[in-house]
Amino acid sequence: MQSSHENLAPQVIQGLIKELRQLSRKPPVGVKYVPNDDDTIGTVHSELEGPVGTPFEGGVFHIKLVLGKEFPSAPPKGFFLTKIFHPNIASNGDICVNTLKKDWKPDLGISHVLQVIRCLLIVPFPESSLNEEAGRMFMEDYEAYDKRAKLYTNIHAQPKCKPMSPTPTSEGQTKLSPAKNKAKEVKGDNVARKKSKSSGATKKSKSKKKGLKRL
Repeated sequence: MQSSHENLAPQVIQGLIKELRQLSRKPPVGVKYVPNDDDTIGTVHSELEGPVGTPFEGGVFHIKLVLGKEFPSAPPKGFFLTKIFHPNIASNGDICVNTLKKDWKPDLGISHVLQVIRCLLIVPFPESSLNEEAGRMFMEDYEAYDKRAKLYTNIHAQPKCKPMSPTPTSEGQTKLSPAKNKAKEVKGDNVARKKSKSSGATKKSKSKKKGLKRL
């Protein structure tokens, strides 16, 4: 299915642009709109924060909504691009939620859809599972399900780590890493030893000269 803006009516595009701007300025809790690199407005990318108290806590899940030419009369199709172990999300990322099916209404909007999908992470519906294994584990052995879902979150949904930057001290200087601090200490010790040896040699030389004078 093509997802370019050519599939959407001009008035739909205008309304969608306005909604996405609003979504970018004032996103719902736990939702972040991710603008496309190209001009394909028919595909909406977002990131969802894993809700606290769920196996997805601490994770960041990248999803996309694909808007067909019948949008908003027909619902968008939702996909998880981040791997997740969840009863209502298939292994290929397909999302099963009534809002994107029989409960769809043209005036719901993208923001509402994203909030519903995030709520699905809090309250799954194992009775209508796309991932049968996850649904069965959720119903029969929640502890095992929780453990598997957390494992997926820890492996696939961790935000990218930013490189550590130097931290200014209270004196406006820069803190060194432990390794650099250690190297600095070793260097200081070596310099101190050299000074000590040099001082000792100087004292010996002076003592020798005094002895010669006495002679």
